[in-house]
Amino acid sequence: MEVCSSIHIDVETQYIEGRFAPEEEKYAFAYRISISNRGQEDFTLLNRYWLITDGNGKKSEVRGPGVVGEQPCIKAGSSFQYTSGAILDTPVGTMEGYYEMESSAGQMCKAPIAVFSLSVPNLIN
Repeated sequence: MEVCSSIHIDVETQYIEGRFAPEEEKYAFAYRISISNRGQEDFTLLNRYWLITDGNGKKSEVRGPGVVGEQPCIKAGSSFQYTSGAILDTPVGTMEGYYEMESSAGQMCKAPIAVFSLSVPNLIN
């Protein structure tokens, strides 16, 4: 499947302090995704794939339809934002993945999501 060259993805992350106590060895993170369609065609986000890796190298995969219960159509020149989260067993980790998109012409493509970090702030002094 080819890459969706007109789809651009930006990610912002945040540690959710107090969600879990460190002694429980669980760390909650929120991430806000912005998907921008810089092309001439509309695209519908059909499926997502995530590879989540914690600080110990433990990997987990998440696959499913859409994002946050939606399969949004992102019109040419517009964007779609959503917020979701991940829970790790370690105070640091990474996420990466892709969205499977379909253009208004019926072409399937992948919109890659570059590796981004999840980390508790001020962990190293």
